[in-house]
Amino acid sequence: MSDVTRLSVFKTYKLYVGGKFPRSESGRVYEVTDPKSNWLANAPLSSRKDARDAVVAARKAFGGWSGATAYNRGQVLYRVAEMLEGRRDQFTREVADAEGLSRSKSAAVVDATIDRWVWYAGWTDKIAQIVGGGNPVAGPYFNLSSPEPTGVVAVLAPQDSSFLGLVSVLAPVIATGNTAVVVASEQRPLPALSLAEVLATSDVPGGVVNVLSGRTAEIAAPLAAHQDVNAIDLAGADADLAKELEIAAADNLKRVLRPQPVDYFETPGTDRMTAFLETKTVWHPTGSLGAGGSSY
Repeated sequence: MSDVTRLSVFKTYKLYVGGKFPRSESGRVYEVTDPKSNWLANAPLSSRKDARDAVVAARKAFGGWSGATAYNRGQVLYRVAEMLEGRRDQFTREVADAEGLSRSKSAAVVDATIDRWVWYAGWTDKIAQIVGGGNPVAGPYFNLSSPEPTGVVAVLAPQDSSFLGLVSVLAPVIATGNTAVVVASEQRPLPALSLAEVLATSDVPGGVVNVLSGRTAEIAAPLAAHQDVNAIDLAGADADLAKELEIAAADNLKRVLRPQPVDYFETPGTDRMTAFLETKTVWHPTGSLGAGGSSY
């Protein structure tokens, strides 16, 4: 055998937009390091143009995804969990490097993340029973309320929890039929970019989830002001940035979920699902049955 030292093949991380893996249109990258400042990879440095392209892809995918049955969305999310389970070792390494965790603690984070996908997969066809139903009214009418997805949601992923936190804010958005433009953790984007590879090879249609990496403030500003973004989750914004983005979001009356302290290991409630749902209420006359005037 040759004594020549083999050169490692370094992974090229890319954005995930519309089901494809483009480089940033700006051609820029930035260095990603571990907590000890050791170089891990170069990640794409997204531009405003990348953000706008991601919104276009998310809007294009919204009709098909929101129109799918809730049961089908649950099947798709469960498939993502299956694939994450198959790549458990890879994500354990990436989360350990990104967050400076031991392999055992990183494995616990990855296991919790996979379980979180399964948890939300189970909610897709059940959330309507909680936030919808028949309303009692004083009159001969049916009055029915049902939840509907709000549309395209911009999601600023948590900065410190690069994988569990990311999934905890992304999964509820798409479980309820919205499409998402995700801004990955600025200093720890690699698990998010690898998650995009799982989404691309699962049953999630292209454009349902779009993943951008780079400077959170630089990418979030055009998303908050974008007229075709219906809501924004500010989980990954600090107080000053969150205030700026709220002001920008008010221009087209976006739904805004403000940042708040969260223990992502705790079982979540339904708040992140209901935050991005609209309620449609329909009135319909009951009518009468038979000569006796009975109604149904």
